[in-house]
Amino acid sequence: VKTHLQAQTLSAMAVGHQHNHENISSAFRSIYQQHGVVGLWRGVTGAVPRVAVGSAVQLATFASAKDWVSERQWFRKGSWAAVLAGGMVSGVAVAVTMTPFDVISTRLYNQPVDADGTGKLYRGFLDCILQISSKEGLLGLYKGIGAVYLRLGPHTVLSLFFWDKLRNM
Repeated sequence: VKTHLQAQTLSAMAVGHQHNHENISSAFRSIYQQHGVVGLWRGVTGAVPRVAVGSAVQLATFASAKDWVSERQWFRKGSWAAVLAGGMVSGVAVAVTMTPFDVISTRLYNQPVDADGTGKLYRGFLDCILQISSKEGLLGLYKGIGAVYLRLGPHTVLSLFFWDKLRNM
């Protein structure tokens, strides 16, 4: 529903497939009526790996980066500066690893579908990766990485900073 509504624009400006929902309620209703409950979960094959990879990278790089800056004596171990530095490194790593999954999920969510709910552009997660890579190159998987970092960077830094401080309490 979110992706349908975010991609929607005036027909004069439209790029790609348009769903033309009036509001969130009509989007839920329309998707459910056309494709059932399964239609509300379309694209989940791109979202689940995104969250799994993102969470793993976030925690692993945070701990490693925080220790690394402390070992080099850039910041004192356990200091707020070491925690922030670890969070910043983790934010970059999260953006780099999650952006391809964001691109794939968005393409899967937003593609037009047949009457039976089958995507008209991509057969699934792997097909989407292969098509993007072959037609747009590997950098096609990194479209919007700047916007992804602007969203995930501060979120990662703040989440990990507060998590670390609360954990130490």
